[in-house]
Amino acid sequence: MKPKRPVSPFEAQRQAARRAALNALKRARRSAEKAGVSLSEWEGEFLDSVGDRIKTYGRAFGDPEKGAPGQALSSMQGRKLKEITAKAKGEEPKRRWGRKPPKPEA
Repeated sequence: MKPKRPVSPFEAQRQAARRAALNALKRARRSAEKAGVSLSEWEGEFLDSVGDRIKTYGRAFGDPEKGAPGQALSSMQGRKLKEITAKAKGEEPKRRWGRKPPKPEA
């Protein structure tokens, strides 16, 4: 039997990021199902395709400038995952830009 080679710290970090991303995708889908919130067709497809890419390639994006080294999701994919999770929890979506609505007068 061959002795196992020690895993480099960089590779261990990549594997941990991969597991964390897959778990976050599963949690988002489970919380939506548990809360009875119906995800749009796009959101369901997004969760499926990102999960498949992480399982196949270890990360869900091809351009290294779109995400941090060793991360499984790009910054925009992480933002969309947070939005889907917030929708599943029933939270109000956060405003991204634009003017604030006027405050109601008392």
